[in-house]
Amino acid sequence: MQKLSMYKVLQDVWQELTAEGAPFHVEEIQVRDSPMRVYSAAPPSLRELWLASMAHASNEYLVYEEDRWTYQQAHQDVASIANWLHNQGVNPGDRVAISMRNYPEWLLVYWACVSTGITAVGLNAWWIDDELDYGLKDSAPRVLICDQERLDRFDNIKDNFTDMIIVGVRLSNSREYVIPYADLIATGGALPDVTIDPDADACIFYTSGTTGKAKGAQLTHRGCVHNVMNLGFWGTAMSLTTAKVNNVEPPNPEDAPLTSALVTTPLFHVTANNCLAQGTTMAGGKLVHMYRWDAGEALKIIEREKITNLTGVPVMARELISHPDFDKYDTSSLISVGGGGAQLQPDLVVKIDSIVKTARPGTGYGMTETCGIITSISGDFFIDKPDSAGPAMPTFEVKTVDPEGNDLPQGQAGELWVRGAPVIKGYLNLEEATAESITDGWLHTGDVARIDEIGFIYIVDRIKDMVLRGGENIFCSEIEVVIFEMNQVVECAAFSVPDDRLGEEVGVAIFRKTDSNLAAEEVRTYCAATMAKHKIPRYIWILDEPLEKNANGKFMKKELQASLKLDDAK
Repeated sequence: MQKLSMYKVLQDVWQELTAEGAPFHVEEIQVRDSPMRVYSAAPPSLRELWLASMAHASNEYLVYEEDRWTYQQAHQDVASIANWLHNQGVNPGDRVAISMRNYPEWLLVYWACVSTGITAVGLNAWWIDDELDYGLKDSAPRVLICDQERLDRFDNIKDNFTDMIIVGVRLSNSREYVIPYADLIATGGALPDVTIDPDADACIFYTSGTTGKAKGAQLTHRGCVHNVMNLGFWGTAMSLTTAKVNNVEPPNPEDAPLTSALVTTPLFHVTANNCLAQGTTMAGGKLVHMYRWDAGEALKIIEREKITNLTGVPVMARELISHPDFDKYDTSSLISVGGGGAQLQPDLVVKIDSIVKTARPGTGYGMTETCGIITSISGDFFIDKPDSAGPAMPTFEVKTVDPEGNDLPQGQAGELWVRGAPVIKGYLNLEEATAESITDGWLHTGDVARIDEIGFIYIVDRIKDMVLRGGENIFCSEIEVVIFEMNQVVECAAFSVPDDRLGEEVGVAIFRKTDSNLAAEEVRTYCAATMAKHKIPRYIWILDEPLEKNANGKFMKKELQASLKLDDAK
């Protein structure tokens, strides 16, 4: 493609697709006292999207090891689960918590909830007892549906939730108080008929909080629907642009191979749930689940299930294409390889395109707080601009601002603010945090970005004090709050340490009391008792001098990172 014509054609296609009467026509309405860009043809809720997927009744939908569901079988199970919940007195607006690894039952329960107006609460499956206790108290679900590992953790806190109904999935060691999942799918019946407000909570997903506690983001039906439509818009725009640049007829969607996607990241995140699972469901495609990520196992599944889409955090794509057995397996079914949750490094973009002969690289930049993607980029555009996150989707307004919230001129780096239909309603039970993060409908992303002359966005820095480890957001304050509880610690600063595999790891510098013999393993052991494993610092520096501070008394973390040697970490 010629670069100039490529971008001009994309601009023309964009205008065609969003014009009045076009399938992705955009209009502006008032929601929560702020203007909001929406698609005119957007259905009001996820219920309509789920019902529409019945058009693919005979297609395979969910696969896990030897277990398989067609869309028709999935619809039967979803309706049965919804009726069971109704029989328990769980009504629209009530909440049901899901706490399990990526079993197919996760999605079946999710669809049963959101298609009947019940709010699904996706609890982080890595949480330990205290974190699980917090999430359940914060979200107050009527029902908890969990697998064996999560049930074992819940057993330690069950006395705090005596009124909650507990359902067990794939259990090897149940409890007397646990209802078997088999009861839910044995209920039968048609999906209850309900009308759902577009601005009702579809789900609550937890994102790390600056106070050390996770925040429950309230993702609305409107937001989730528009994320799916944004995904569809970008796919359509790319297909038409490529055809016009190459002067060929656009491909007939009916001739395209059915999507077969490998679910690699947790379903309690928008990357796997809102982007991969919901997008695949609307296309009538197949979702193949893994017990846990393993590049060698993924290669076997790609060959066996004819996987077309591999989406995960960047480390997964890197491990896959660099696996010693890569050439031993047939990966010719792959069309797209990439992901979200973290920026794909420019070298990885090029390597995907050259090593996976049939696939093109792709990514999206987004957040839990935007129900999924803000931007998208793929194919030749990604190869040409491998350090870009792509343009913002049609339902977003975007701008960069200075620290006082003043608009900056085009091209000047500042905090990225976005406004549009996918932005969350707010944070559950946290009015102050909501007000701090959303101004007149504008979400403060916490990322420093610049926007070029054709609207492509580049993420250049991060305002939030955060470690992005393998797609998981870990706020440094979470780590510091815990370590400061240790009596031997005088000062503590947590920060990110670059890592080739996971992108970033947690590093901590500690100034201990002069008479203390505090060791790194003591710190890790203490952390392990109160936080999920992935948050425990990998690199710990025990220092004999106070940490460097600025005039306001704040730790100078960038200077600290630069001065510490990795070889000195414990």
